This record gives sequence, C-alpha cells and structure tokens, in this order.
Amino acid sequence: MFYVTFFLTITLVIYSVFVLRRERTEKITKRISLIKGEKNKFLDNSEMIKKENKKQSFLEKWSKILLLKMKKIFESKMKEKKVAKIEMKLMQAGRPFQMTPIEFRLFQIGCAILFPTFSGIYAVFMEFSTILIFVVILSAFVNGLIIPHLYLKSKIKKRNYKALRELPDVLDLLTVSLEAGLGFDAALNKLVSKKKGVLSSEFQHCLEEIRLGKLRRDALLGIKERLLLKEVKTMVSNILQAEKLGVGMVKVMRVLSQEVRQQRKQRAEEQAMKAPIKMLIPLVFFVFPTLFIVLLGPVLIGFVETFSK
Repeated sequence: MFYVTFFLTITLVIYSVFVLRRERTEKITKRISLIKGEKNKFLDNSEMIKKENKKQSFLEKWSKILLLKMKKIFESKMKEKKVAKIEMKLMQAGRPFQMTPIEFRLFQIGCAILFPTFSGIYAVFMEFSTILIFVVILSAFVNGLIIPHLYLKSKIKKRNYKALRELPDVLDLLTVSLEAGLGFDAALNKLVSKKKGVLSSEFQHCLEEIRLGKLRRDALLGIKERLLLKEVKTMVSNILQAEKLGVGMVKVMRVLSQEVRQQRKQRAEEQAMKAPIKMLIPLVFFVFPTLFIVLLGPVLIGFVETFSK
C-alpha cells in the first residue's frame, strides 16, 4: 500500500510540473505570434487551447487554479535573496523540468506534506506503536525537505562531470577556430553550432547575454558561477586576463588545451590506481569464500567421514 501511494504521489508531482511547463510554452508561442503579427495562427492556437480546455476534466482545471494561486502566494512571501539562491542552484543543475524557484519551493513543500501523510497512514495500517509512528512521520518530514535539495546536488554533480569531460574537445575546437582567423565571439558561435553539450549551452547563454547588452567580462564570469569546476574557472580567468593584457588568445587557448588534457590523463591514472583497492572488498567477502568452499569443501567432507567411522 505504501509503495502504491508513493508511486502515485511522485507521478502526480511530475505530471503537474509538465503541465506548468506546457502552459509556459503556450504563453511564449502566443507572444511570439502577436509580435510577428500572425493573427490567423494565433486564432488557430486559441481555438485549439479552448478545445483542450473543454476536454480537460474538473480535477485538472481546479489543480491548475490551485497551483497558480499557490505560486502567487509564494511569490509575494519569498524573499529575493532566497529566490536568487534557489535560482542559482537550478541554473547550476541545468534547470531540471524547466522549474522556477517558486515551483521548486512548492515541490519541496509538497514532498514535506505528502511523505509524512503516507508514511503515517502506512505506520497506522502496520499497527506500529505511538512512538514509532511519530518517529516515522518525523523522518518522512525531514526526508521530504532534504530529498529535493539532494536531487539538485546530484544533478549539479552530473552536469559538472559532463562539462569536465567535454572541456578538452571544446578547447581544441576554440583553438582551431581562433587559429583560422575568427574572433572570440565568432569562435564561440562556431562552437555552439558544431558541438552540443553542457559547455556549448553555457557559451550559448553567454553569447545571448552579450547580444542583450551585457559586458563580455560579466557574461563569462556567469559561467564560473553556473559551473563549479576548477578547470572552468581557470579557463575563464585566463581568457579575461589575456583580453585585459592584450595577449594572443590563440597561445592562451593552446596552453589551456594542453594543460586540460594532461590533467585528464592524470585523473585517468589516478582512477586506475584506485581500481585494485576497490576490487579488494568483493574479492575478500564474495570471491575468496566461494573458492574456499568449492576447493576445501570436498576435503572437509571426506575428512569428517573418515573420522566418523
């Protein structure tokens, strides 16, 4: 019963996130169609949305209304510092499910309410003692608050690992583009068009900020904040220093590429040195006992049979 309710809860939460994401994309398409003056398309979209709204059930409509009201309440009550902190964490995690800080906060509160509720129901059905029920509910409440942050941390870690693996190839492509005579912005455009991944998306975000009027220095410093990697921070710092001192960008990128590849080689050697130690635990606890049983088992059986006679 507990696993069924837990599965239904997670399914409903994920469904609500996708519904909010679809609403946001519909609003964006509306605004784009109005700006372009495509009235007919806008009317077609509005008619389609009306038909979809008619097909929606009563529960879906009220859930949307409730979510919108809760979002407005939290927008008015949440502090700007807290919103900025959650926004930065979401950007570092790659913005999973296109969540905003308000939606993430609602998701966290929903977990903190639903986990203790279903855990308490499960504990009552299992006829636990009062103290044990209280402990189960309290632990479920704490888990409901912590699990969303742990999910973001895991996404940040995976994203940083992907960026670290992509870094040597990205630096090589930038170096080749700069050696071909392109400027730095043009080299970044070439990188974004030719390669997909975490670093290319970050550089695309940087180029969009530059086009909107942000200084190149500030746009590049934003990459350091969104990717928590020492190698990326070193790369951005060297690029900014080379731009400030007037040093040739090609030489800087070539040296950076060599250093990053050397560091990747050292990390691979380090992981290879750790492999025997990691293999020791399964060997001692799983492989060696079975070998001893297979090899010494018949000997022990024969020994016992001879002495029993």
